[in-house]
Amino acid sequence: MAESRHDAGARPLTGDEAAYVARARDTAYVLYEGVRVPHRSCGIAIAETFGLPTRPYQALRKGGITGAGTCGSIRAGEQVLGELLGDPDPTGAVTPALRDAITWLQAVAPTRLELGGAPDLVCATLVRPLGDFAGPRRKAFCTNLAAEVAALTAEALCRFGAAAAPPITSVPAPPAEEAR
Repeated sequence: MAESRHDAGARPLTGDEAAYVARARDTAYVLYEGVRVPHRSCGIAIAETFGLPTRPYQALRKGGITGAGTCGSIRAGEQVLGELLGDPDPTGAVTPALRDAITWLQAVAPTRLELGGAPDLVCATLVRPLGDFAGPRRKAFCTNLAAEVAALTAEALCRFGAAAAPPITSVPAPPAEEAR
């Protein structure tokens, strides 16, 4: 019997799906962190994780450039789902897969993401308690947040649009780490 869309949001992930989610988390972490490769902003790290063009995701940096908008990681996850699960017809309706994926993501994100007790998802609200925007506490928070949003986005793709899930290429370790 075919799995209903409702059941897709609650079932355990398969081993392959769990590996896909882990690859998304790890890739976004490396891209945002900026240690093994040059740093990417949150939205760009998530778009690049899923092999999407990054230019429009620049507008998500620091909560819409100003810090006054919704967290760029969370917005990027939603946009990735829109790009991959949305109707390519500009006059088309929202696809059932996109509606289910976004509904699921918005429901689970507040329960699965470490948001530090923030009352909302505005970038400045999330990071203000962490001190200097360029400081290590904020950078660590945002690195982990981008990685977890990428993982949730990958999980939503597995649950509601597996056929649309693009391959995720892990970022290779630099040569010095490989020699250890």
